[in-house]
Amino acid sequence: MASYVPAGHPGPHLDYPSAATVGDVLAGSARRYPDHVALRDGGLALTYAELYDAARRLATGLRERGVERGETVALHLPNSAWFTVGYYGILLAGAVVTPLNPSLPPTVLRDQLEESGAVAAMTHPTTIRALAEAATPGLRLTVLAPPTAAAPGPIPEEGSLPLGAASFDDLLRSTPIEERGVDADDLAHLSFTGGTTGRSKAVEVRHRNVVANAIQTACFRGAALPAVDEYGGVLLEPLAAGRNDHMTAPGEGRVVALAPLFHAMGLVSQTGNVLAGAEVVIVGRFDPARFLDTIESRAITSLPGSPALFHALLAVPGVEQRDLSSVRVVNSGAAPIETATLERLGRIFPNALVVEGYGLTEATMCLTLHPLEPGATPPGSVGAPVFDTELTIHALGGGAELPVGETGEVWARGPQITAGYRHHPELTREQFVDGWLRTGDLGRLDADGWLYLVGRAKDMLIYKGYNVYPSPLEELLVRHPAVAQASVIGAPDPEVGEIPVAFVVPAAEAVGTSELAEELMAHVAERVAPYSRVREIVFVGALPTSAAGKVLKTELRARYASEPASS
Repeated sequence: MASYVPAGHPGPHLDYPSAATVGDVLAGSARRYPDHVALRDGGLALTYAELYDAARRLATGLRERGVERGETVALHLPNSAWFTVGYYGILLAGAVVTPLNPSLPPTVLRDQLEESGAVAAMTHPTTIRALAEAATPGLRLTVLAPPTAAAPGPIPEEGSLPLGAASFDDLLRSTPIEERGVDADDLAHLSFTGGTTGRSKAVEVRHRNVVANAIQTACFRGAALPAVDEYGGVLLEPLAAGRNDHMTAPGEGRVVALAPLFHAMGLVSQTGNVLAGAEVVIVGRFDPARFLDTIESRAITSLPGSPALFHALLAVPGVEQRDLSSVRVVNSGAAPIETATLERLGRIFPNALVVEGYGLTEATMCLTLHPLEPGATPPGSVGAPVFDTELTIHALGGGAELPVGETGEVWARGPQITAGYRHHPELTREQFVDGWLRTGDLGRLDADGWLYLVGRAKDMLIYKGYNVYPSPLEELLVRHPAVAQASVIGAPDPEVGEIPVAFVVPAAEAVGTSELAEELMAHVAERVAPYSRVREIVFVGALPTSAAGKVLKTELRARYASEPASS
């Protein structure tokens, strides 16, 4: 099968620094871009030299308070500059990061603290109460980060910290750590899966996985190759060929960060941004209009997000009159995005290339990307495999590899594939097979190696023995002008097995009537085989989504089961 190579690259393979850790990426950029702003959070701005210094001080502070190499420290706070400082500080201390959703209820938070074995946690004034309720016997240290513009909150009074707690300022007074204390094969993350198909599980991600995935994504889209400086720091060296107006040179990008940093997309993108020497502008609670203000005022060049975020931006009154010309790349992740939405984004970001990618926590983050080359990616594809990544399609249930063009389960192999699930050996053996990751996603590959997804294996439904895939039906629905968003589930039916049921969010000017439901079902029926027709439409005000923007089909199924409705 063909392997796509971005323009200007000498071949499909990269040389990865085998001994490099995540801290080496930060060290390399701190030396190359010492005075460039790395993080901007309201009035707080940290250069790369200052970020590295703060992370090294924090690492010493953790060591001095008893955190040992290989122990786990939880990051339990909203997006802020201190999240990133804490992340690198933990890793430089030789400890393992477990990022936790700050909105989790205490009972679920306790489960994740216990599963990760966290001995310390970094938290925030708005989340410390939930952490205190969830605290496990093994949690020896709590570190409280100060509020910022992105993560506002009350400033704790002097002497008000709980017993055994310390402030970020306490740790930042430490002497910067000097020794390495970590290897490429050490665990870097215990990252919890999104839980969209069941209880979240902690994925074991090693330093070499993170470094490899950061290099893969940065080089695939940046016309660059990895390099190592004289001290072992990881760098990007630009290639003379292959660059275009959608690419920013290392040290020149400005990225707005909104994706949750506890999620794989946000967490690993940090290191990709550091590798590229980008300035990252951190925003807090999402407000679409204020988010557009940030893009304009900071002249953002790269805008990552999810379909849910982009739908909200497109709904802002007057969005077409905004000056969003600085943006060169709009990158959608977390879930497939509809073609109609991609086309509208292309109109409001006139100088940007709207692209997608595909990945999952078990693959560190990324498996495929659209290259930054206009017209290169076939319509409907989520991209080509990044460097040194192999994809194959297998029959469901772990069956044989299928020929090109046939639909089945996507399997992946590459340096970013993780070690499996902590405390779940049977599930690890089931999902990780001889170096391959069974993704649980359904898709097909064309003769040139481009991947097309049709949904999760658990979301596929069977109607009278025929396989029906949700994604193509969702794509057809959102192409109708009366539909803003759509999600298709399989509903049990005693006669045919399962029927396709669509949950639809009407467009702003549309009203969810029985007449519109009939029109939408006819719209789909004209374009699919008879067994794939949508049998029922349920109109809703919004689709339930995870913090990362993925539609929670488990909630839709539960809702339909408790309140079946014909529209």
